[in-house]
Amino acid sequence: MKYLTAKDAGLVACTACGRLSRHVSSLETARCPRCGAALHQRKIDSLTRTWALLIAAAILYIPANVLPMMQTRSLLGNSSDTIMSGVIYFWVSGEYDLAIVVFTASILVPMLKLIALSLLCLTAQRGARWNPHQRTKLYHMIEFIGRWSMLDVFVVALMVALVNIQSLAVIQAGPGIVAFGAVVVLTMLASMQFDPRLIWDQIRDDDTEQDDHD
Repeated sequence: MKYLTAKDAGLVACTACGRLSRHVSSLETARCPRCGAALHQRKIDSLTRTWALLIAAAILYIPANVLPMMQTRSLLGNSSDTIMSGVIYFWVSGEYDLAIVVFTASILVPMLKLIALSLLCLTAQRGARWNPHQRTKLYHMIEFIGRWSMLDVFVVALMVALVNIQSLAVIQAGPGIVAFGAVVVLTMLASMQFDPRLIWDQIRDDDTEQDDHD
């Protein structure tokens, strides 16, 4: 079964406004007639840029979980809390739901995003034919959960504001929140740089070769 793509039909979609243009003769200089954005059949250096962002995010993932997210100063003393220590505190305190939410949003989701995007890049780079529909769904799932990636940063910012307003203690964001925010931004940029159409290119090329042999 041959998959007919927009590239096969001489069509290209604008990544800015979504307009589909017909019979683009020179993609290097082509512009969208609606918004004027540059038109490309595939994102330029998609895999190279995605890999670079993923490697940077993976490096920062370690200090994001090791360095303190919050530094608290009160009459009882000073304390620093990492993501994992916060999860343990909520769990020991009986706040199981909150502990699960923080663990999932701050530790599990970023790690799974790194693994999933690496898998998509690796299979696209090697031209794998393995389950293209499932890999496409995986990419859309990564895009969907990306909007919730800043949940932990939002919680820390909210706690800092509330506690400082009430003058109960002095809470400052720790260096870990910078690394964590960088991991979130880098993984979001990586998912934006990855071109899911690369998943289907190898299948189209194999089908074309098979039709030529037939």
